[in-house]
Amino acid sequence: MSENLDDLKAFLIVARSGSFTKAAGQMGVSQSALSYTIKMLEQRLDIKLLHRTTRSVSLTQEGEQLFNDIEPLINGIEQKLNNLNYFRENPRGQLRINGTEISLNVLLWDKLSKFMRDYPDVQLELTMDYAFADIVKDRYDIGIRLGDAVHKDMISVRVSDELEMLTLAAPQYLEHFSVPETPRELDHHRCIGLRLPSHERIQSWEFHDFKEPNKTLTINPEYSLIVSHARLQLKAGVEGHGLVWLPKVMVEDELKSGKLVTILDDWNMRYSPYYMYYPSRRESSPLFRLLIDALRLCP
Repeated sequence: MSENLDDLKAFLIVARSGSFTKAAGQMGVSQSALSYTIKMLEQRLDIKLLHRTTRSVSLTQEGEQLFNDIEPLINGIEQKLNNLNYFRENPRGQLRINGTEISLNVLLWDKLSKFMRDYPDVQLELTMDYAFADIVKDRYDIGIRLGDAVHKDMISVRVSDELEMLTLAAPQYLEHFSVPETPRELDHHRCIGLRLPSHERIQSWEFHDFKEPNKTLTINPEYSLIVSHARLQLKAGVEGHGLVWLPKVMVEDELKSGKLVTILDDWNMRYSPYYMYYPSRRESSPLFRLLIDALRLCP
């Protein structure tokens, strides 16, 4: 029996994501069309591959066997086809990247923009996510996270310097409120918080306790405004709606122009650099190596 590789790829994506909705989104097709594809595959094989409920999808014993047998084969075929890009004058293909708002929108945007200009036939898909993504399961080529969050079974490449966090205020805000001398005084101020949707919580503000070097002070102020994107947090801070806690790399222009000033400078927190991470099997793809070379931090 000859099976359509697209149908088998669809089965793999559904199995990895555990959801027809998520899988359809990744493939750019409707949920009903994807469901029909899997149903036809099951009918042709005369085997039930998936257990379906209203909320999730799981593999049957037969489906798990098929998944384990064909996943390395399909991945191998895709990689061999992608390797042919090396012989084209203009490389082409698709690369999917999952990173945080700071890494994609601030730290790496200039490099990504140059990559798109240099390789116009390559389709980039950029997903901003605060959670740590399982890039294999979700079919991303690269994940980008702070170094201490990278899984040890992944290859990692440094893409940034250390991340320094600053506490900031607009001058017009400080005309009405006193300057806090310690992080604990933030409870007496209007603070603008960042909700992390994938974590279902509001980001805590962390400070380096200069009096006790090995101690980190974690503060959760009473926020007067909560937003879901750091850019909106920055905008609200510039307009004087409250104090903000943001990466230095994101606010350099506002500091130079005087739209924001730093406070609590002795308490600034520093985090490990950002790294891109990926499974070792991706390294042999010429197209993939172009992206790695474009994003890595040059010495």
